[in-house]
Amino acid sequence: MATESGKSFARRDRLLEIEKKVRGWWDEKDVFRAEPCEGLQARREASADKLAREIQKFGNPPVFPKEVESVELQPEPEEANSGLPPDKFKGKKSKAVSKSGGQMFQWEIMRSVGLSDVEIAEFQKPEKWLTYFPPLAMEDLKDFGLGCDWRRSFITTDMNPYFECMADEKLKTWGRLASGEGVQPQDYTLIKMEVMPPFPPKFKAIEGRKVFLAAATLRPETMYGQTNAWVLPEGKYGAFEVNDTDVFILTERAALNLAYQGFSKTPKQPSCLAELTGYDLIGLPLKSPLSFNKVIYALPMLTILTVQDLTSVPSDAPDDYMALQVLKAKPAFREKFGVKDEWVVPFEIVPIINIPEFGDKAAEKVCLDLKIKSQNEKEKLAEAKRLTYLKGFTDGTMLVGECAGMKVQEAKSLIRTKLIETGEAVMYSEPEKRVMSRSGDECVVALTDQWYLTYDDLEWKKLAEECLSQMNLYSDETKHGFEHTLGWLNRWACSRSFGLGTRIPWDPEFLVESLSDSTIYMAYYTVAHFLHNEDMYGNNKTHRIRPEEMTDDVWNFIFCDGSYPKSSKIEPSILNKMKQEFTYWYPFDLRVSGKDLIQNHLTFSIFNHTAIMAKHHWPRGFRCNGHIMLNSEKMSKSTGNFRTLRQSIDEFSADATRFSLADAGDGVDDANFVFETANSAILRLTKEIAWIEEVLAAEASLRTGPPSTYSDRVFENEINIAVLTTKKNYEKCMFREALKTGCYDLQAARDEYRLSCGSGGMNRDLVWRFIDVQTRLITPICPHYAEHVWRELLRKDGLVVNAGWPTADSPDETLKAANKYLQDSIVLMRKLLQKQIMGSKKSNKKGAPAATLTEEKITGLIYVNEQFDGWKAECLNILKSKFDRNTGTFAPDGEILEALQKSSAGQDANFKKVQKLCMPFLRFKKEEAIAIGVQALNLKLPFGEIEVLQENSDLIKRQIGLELVEILSANDHDARAKAGSFSSLLDQNPPSPGQPTAIFLLRLKSSTCWSKCSLPLLATSAATDSYKRCMEIWFRGFSLRDFKADDFPIQVTLKKIRAVNFFQEICSWIAVGCKGERRSVIASTVSLSCVTC
Repeated sequence: MATESGKSFARRDRLLEIEKKVRGWWDEKDVFRAEPCEGLQARREASADKLAREIQKFGNPPVFPKEVESVELQPEPEEANSGLPPDKFKGKKSKAVSKSGGQMFQWEIMRSVGLSDVEIAEFQKPEKWLTYFPPLAMEDLKDFGLGCDWRRSFITTDMNPYFECMADEKLKTWGRLASGEGVQPQDYTLIKMEVMPPFPPKFKAIEGRKVFLAAATLRPETMYGQTNAWVLPEGKYGAFEVNDTDVFILTERAALNLAYQGFSKTPKQPSCLAELTGYDLIGLPLKSPLSFNKVIYALPMLTILTVQDLTSVPSDAPDDYMALQVLKAKPAFREKFGVKDEWVVPFEIVPIINIPEFGDKAAEKVCLDLKIKSQNEKEKLAEAKRLTYLKGFTDGTMLVGECAGMKVQEAKSLIRTKLIETGEAVMYSEPEKRVMSRSGDECVVALTDQWYLTYDDLEWKKLAEECLSQMNLYSDETKHGFEHTLGWLNRWACSRSFGLGTRIPWDPEFLVESLSDSTIYMAYYTVAHFLHNEDMYGNNKTHRIRPEEMTDDVWNFIFCDGSYPKSSKIEPSILNKMKQEFTYWYPFDLRVSGKDLIQNHLTFSIFNHTAIMAKHHWPRGFRCNGHIMLNSEKMSKSTGNFRTLRQSIDEFSADATRFSLADAGDGVDDANFVFETANSAILRLTKEIAWIEEVLAAEASLRTGPPSTYSDRVFENEINIAVLTTKKNYEKCMFREALKTGCYDLQAARDEYRLSCGSGGMNRDLVWRFIDVQTRLITPICPHYAEHVWRELLRKDGLVVNAGWPTADSPDETLKAANKYLQDSIVLMRKLLQKQIMGSKKSNKKGAPAATLTEEKITGLIYVNEQFDGWKAECLNILKSKFDRNTGTFAPDGEILEALQKSSAGQDANFKKVQKLCMPFLRFKKEEAIAIGVQALNLKLPFGEIEVLQENSDLIKRQIGLELVEILSANDHDARAKAGSFSSLLDQNPPSPGQPTAIFLLRLKSSTCWSKCSLPLLATSAATDSYKRCMEIWFRGFSLRDFKADDFPIQVTLKKIRAVNFFQEICSWIAVGCKGERRSVIASTVSLSCVTC
């Protein structure tokens, strides 16, 4: 297809031609003029910044290294639960080579979309992104078939003066405080552990300064029990200037965080005086705040989770306890890292906290209890920390210090405050987990002047909760996501000092950060075309309304039910039209967005709507989706697994792309765009066009008159079902399900109808209705295809996008069930007969061609029992009495069994034998009732089985290949007599409601002695080649003396006889063995019998 070289592109090209033609029709009629759509929001400063840095580093145009080694940083598994700063990440190295198609640099990515080096350099300025890409995006979306009123497009940055003035009104709801992009800052206490002189030679550059080993902790109350500090021997550290006198030894990343929090001589710029490793720090004597040990030492720890140095409190930290024990117990280990005995051996555990169940040396006790023998037993140590840390905080009591006797949870904040007030510690913050910016940089926590939104205001939160409770969120997962966000969301930092965006009107130094910006821009769509004059930037000089005329009073009148702005210079007629437009479209029924925005931007939208607008204008629905994968892998420019919309349209066509996107998945899970599906869509759409052209060309051959046959009624019912179920799926935004019910299932029903009609042919009116309905149902997914069929093939007036949803009668569920019964029965009987004719795989395993009975005529006797009786009826009546229709559940099994024992079946003398049959039947029917409802417990099906099968006897004959078929009642003595000696099969395999039993009688056309014999076939295992037929047969009614051992090679095992010879000879042999008497031969599961010749 479209993606495989050497194959024809004719089908794809035809779809592209159709799409071009259809877009011309749409443009001519301006068909989407009245429809609202989302505007184009630009967030391009990150990519612009990335380009600028690449030019600075590699030149203009940049010359990139041929091979770049990239390190993907991933936190250690334990880190999520450790409560420690995520300073250490495992490096997952990979090589990105140009041959692989991976593009590691922004410049390369932009080259891949056809930009020249001269053009790319211009994109260092963020504004270039706003003027270059939106017009291209509009063209691509038009070719994609997006139904959009492009007059309403706009930019949401300060480049658009109209949107800027609307933001002035919106921002009146704002207050002050802080937070982060779904990731909160984690606050630590940074303990200043003073390095005691004399300094080692590596510290020459910082002689005369106060030098501190800076160790972050979440548990300042434990500092009384310090025995040492930990450093990672291979870790990279530095001596960074904090001010004119103080120097902190820590990692570069921690220094960068501190620099943005006011702890650096140069603001936002860490100044490193000396580069160090962990080996340089081992053995440093330290004076640490609160420690009962006057001097402690820096010691090596190989399993440290962060490359930043840490305090060590072995009384309460299991990791510290085990690491210290290793150092004490292994002199060779100490010698390896140059650790002197006096740095380790004299230091004992200092009890500082008493924890119920663990005592005052909790770490030691839990390590002994869990039998932890090594600091490498990560899972056990994680469990030890879980047990001690939480219990210590909630139930622990301080034993030492000024807070002795106080609960740990009360003492923690007091001790932290004192350490900070005395200058022995500072507050230090890091993101609670790793955060990467859009420019590829790792984020830090910065202390800045900030404007905040007070989302923690209780009254405001109640309004947001009320709004959420009335919204359609389409999935429980989405609903829970919003509820969770409302639970934790407090105040939000909503301003920034650089980039693109909307200026804060009363503080123009700041812009609104991107997640807080544009949260009610949907309202702007309703009036944008009045303001922009088809200019998305709002700079067209011919505008009838100037930006300064859109005052607060005007916006209040339009959006907030305010009084008419009498002082406004805007023409009253225009102002009233703007008001009418807003009230017509608002509130919005649906906004579609990514699930990653639930925890910020979308929740902000709820808050801000409730703050500004009246309840009748609050949002009604959000539909959140996941990200998109490409052929089951993450779509990424940097790996080369990427397609732009334009590339996909050119490669597959717009409708095949849309088809594959609809098929990619519903719900909030990541969708999977598969090339094979897109190629299959090309084939399906073009084949359907060809079928419609063919059937309409032969319209005269179609059966006329109203639908009258059983097949007509079934097909008409399937069309009605498709109309109603597809509508429900679209309303739920379940496009994959809509594609299934409105395309796949409907076409399958059409194909079944064609087969069912036989020589009578299809009904003309039904065929036309099918084409009409299918065209309308698929229009939202494949609008160009649908438009072509509508106008060019059906010759309809107008456009299908304006045709509306088809009407349909209520589905006949009984007819649907009857047809399913019919089709399932045909499939089962066809497979059964095919197995008889073709033979078992076992007997054909040597590759001999399977037999086909081309000369035999087969009669089918189909026996039906339309009502359960006997013990089965008893079981069903009991289950029905024990079924709760409201809850869809049954009474306990013991209660059901007791009722069965008391029933007439339970009083039977052979109840134990019957009970073995009852229990599986009860289980099956219980499961069926839970799945489909109480109707599963009825004694009869809701339709007459015999009537359905008799009305479709011709179909059964054609589908299975029978000469004659008879539909018979298993309860009719005369009907059973037609099976002759094979009527015993009806006792062995009795029919039941929904499960008819078929007996096939074969009349052979051959010269054998069986030329006039009838054979009942149910599951024989005959297979032939051009010379032989092999039959595996089970004999009943014969004794072995009836056969001569030298007649044929016979192998006897448990009444099982395998005979291999020519089929004609076998037949003769069996006939002789019968000695003129009627005997039965069981072949596989059914009787194969010879009749006296």
